[in-house]
Amino acid sequence: MDLFDRVSEDIKNAMKAKDKVALETLRNIKKFFLEAKTAPGANDLLTDDAALKIIQKLVKQGKDAAEIYIGQSRQDLADEELAQVKVMEAYLPKQMTPEELEAALKAIIAEVGATDAKDMGKVMGVASKKLAGLAEGRAISAKVKELLG
Repeated sequence: MDLFDRVSEDIKNAMKAKDKVALETLRNIKKFFLEAKTAPGANDLLTDDAALKIIQKLVKQGKDAAEIYIGQSRQDLADEELAQVKVMEAYLPKQMTPEELEAALKAIIAEVGATDAKDMGKVMGVASKKLAGLAEGRAISAKVKELLG
């Protein structure tokens, strides 16, 4: 079962369970999936890779929105965003631990021969491709700066 079908099935389950947060979140995901499927040139296809990228983008947006709400002393809205993020994260691959991320980045740094902060672009290019979906871009960037700095 691909990701699109899994989300559709989980919408039905959320309806049966009367889980409003999950239902609203999954409907939102499905809306983005349908937009991607009907985009010009998509040929009514949505690969799991494309679907994962959509979910990752939505998770990032949700976390960013929660940070803004917390900064504005609106914990109620931040909690809503974080509850939706939690539902979406169930569809993402398991994220790397900080130790796993550091080990992977050290290997990439050795692979590209980076020695200082000037080589950060080379490292980030490789790391972003290899670690896509396994770690957030911000975490990768911060760790690369730390390792090269």
